[in-house]
Amino acid sequence: MQTRFILINTSHAGNVGAVARAMKTMGFGDLVLVAPRWANVLKREETIQRASGALDVLKNARIVATLDEALEGMTHLCATAMTPRDFGPPTVTPREHFESLLKKELLTHIQRGLEANLAYKYEPDPAPPEVPVVQPGVAFLFGSERFGMRNEDVYRCHVCLSIPSDPQFGSLNLGAAVQVIAYDWRLALGAYAVQPAATQSVLADASQVAGMLAHLEQSLQAIGFLDPLAPKKLMPRLNQLFNRAGVTQEEIHILRGIAKAMLQIAARSKPGAPTQPPGAG
Repeated sequence: MQTRFILINTSHAGNVGAVARAMKTMGFGDLVLVAPRWANVLKREETIQRASGALDVLKNARIVATLDEALEGMTHLCATAMTPRDFGPPTVTPREHFESLLKKELLTHIQRGLEANLAYKYEPDPAPPEVPVVQPGVAFLFGSERFGMRNEDVYRCHVCLSIPSDPQFGSLNLGAAVQVIAYDWRLALGAYAVQPAATQSVLADASQVAGMLAHLEQSLQAIGFLDPLAPKKLMPRLNQLFNRAGVTQEEIHILRGIAKAMLQIAARSKPGAPTQPPGAG
């Protein structure tokens, strides 16, 4: 579904940049400004700085004089307001509305497909008349930072979205409000997958763990922590600990490096051992 974010009478240039950034992080790029305070708001330094790299959204954004121009091509209008209007559209949370909206759109799509199949089955026509299909478009409307959305603009919308916030302090910054709406809408449409780590760690195999434990046992004996004549259950317990941890090959290298350093320090601490490390001086 086509998605458009519409800012009405925006007064702070920095908020326009913040909105562009919020939109880009969620994969949206259609931004329209209705009669903003600054005619050159898309090119102001504060806007560019707050956009933080979302310059393509600013470049493609449009400034129009009226809300009618901004709504062209949109079929479902969502106002945003903290408090419901007496005679306005129903007020719901974004996530609740998005779920029902997409279910309705899916049912409509299925119904159209069934009707098309039936028409073809019972009324075969080599050249049926083409019926223009109106692509659904969702518009999210945000009012001025100073006074919010006007009642007459809210009344034009199908729904009023209210972000569930603390009733005693529910006013969000414009960029933050757009980020919340854009995030919930992206989740409803299908969220982006979490990016995996650049390099995947490889688990150590049993022989690598056994070699590390033997090295560690030798170092623990060297520093006097482990009595070889009475080892008890220390090494089997350590074996179980590392099995539960699921150590990687990189971690095995680290642990063997620690064991090696312990052996070197133990060797230097023996009577008659050189006081300087090997190779020093």
